[in-house]
Amino acid sequence: MSIAQNPLSVEVTLPREDVALITVEGYLDVDTATEFQHHLANQLHHGRRHFLLDLSSVPFMDSSGMNIILRVYQEARDIPGSVHIISPTPAVRRILDLTGVSITVPVSESLDEALARADAYQPDEDGQVEQNERQA
Repeated sequence: MSIAQNPLSVEVTLPREDVALITVEGYLDVDTATEFQHHLANQLHHGRRHFLLDLSSVPFMDSSGMNIILRVYQEARDIPGSVHIISPTPAVRRILDLTGVSITVPVSESLDEALARADAYQPDEDGQVEQNERQA
């Protein structure tokens, strides 16, 4: 499928100065993943530490999308920061669960829940996240 048939829409809003809410709409696949990656890289460049990825309007995601999510997760951890997935569609949630991505990257059902998890994110001196972030 080409980009013309399944365009990707990415909207970035800033709930707070260090938090980027990235709302994705459309297929997140090999044809569209580069655009998604550019938006994330731009937010990293501008000093965002926490990334909230709203995938509620993504009907399909392949390994290209998952790889970008894992890459930004690693880059955010190095800052230190965090990545949270919000309301993935059932098909996307299934892929996240089957591949184990949802174990690594927290999945929230709402923006408020994801913001609370970002607020609870407290790395220790070694960059390890305390248990309270995982339990948020």
